[in-house]
Amino acid sequence: MNLNLVNDAPDGLTRRARDFVRAHGIKVDVRPIAEKRQRWVDRGVPAAVVDRMAGFQQRWGGLLLPPAPQYDGGPKYFGAGSPEGAASEGWWFGAGKQRTAVPYSFRVGPHGEFGIHAERWAPLHATVEGWVESLALAHHASSWAKQITKVVGADVDHLSLDAYEPVPEVRGLADTWWRGADSLVAVYRGEAECLAWPKGRTAFVYSGLDEWGLRGGVES
Repeated sequence: MNLNLVNDAPDGLTRRARDFVRAHGIKVDVRPIAEKRQRWVDRGVPAAVVDRMAGFQQRWGGLLLPPAPQYDGGPKYFGAGSPEGAASEGWWFGAGKQRTAVPYSFRVGPHGEFGIHAERWAPLHATVEGWVESLALAHHASSWAKQITKVVGADVDHLSLDAYEPVPEVRGLADTWWRGADSLVAVYRGEAECLAWPKGRTAFVYSGLDEWGLRGGVES
């Protein structure tokens, strides 16, 4: 497996996320979708879905980023594969292999969502960019916070976020980020939804942040 430095980050990311990808990401070789295109089309996968997979592979394929705080780190690296679905419900495809033995796969949904899939589909972020932004924000917040508190299970629902605003760049669905006066809160509900496992709810509170810690790397 060849490893290469990331010379430029995909567009559509904040400066924080671009810097994160350039500083901490590497590229590994992945096989082009064209090699399997006809095989998938012959099996009934719509050509438009294969085109979506090819677009994902061109934009994200082979990008290896540091592990996420949850989901046992997320995909080892991005790579399109394993299309599944139907015309009535839409089509999903694999986003990359797991780093560790988790009971679900990482997938891109019918509308471009990034999420996890087992018996249920749990979209974590509205886009792949949102997942990358969340990784970058977790790295940034953990570097600048004076204290990090982990909250699990039912206690997550008792977090008071009334004085917080959502962090838009993460495009949160099951997973969300919230910004307060001097803290950031990351809420992860993906495993709870995917596995019907309420105890899987987890949150991290990054407190003691200054203005750079709260917003650094995001263009105004």
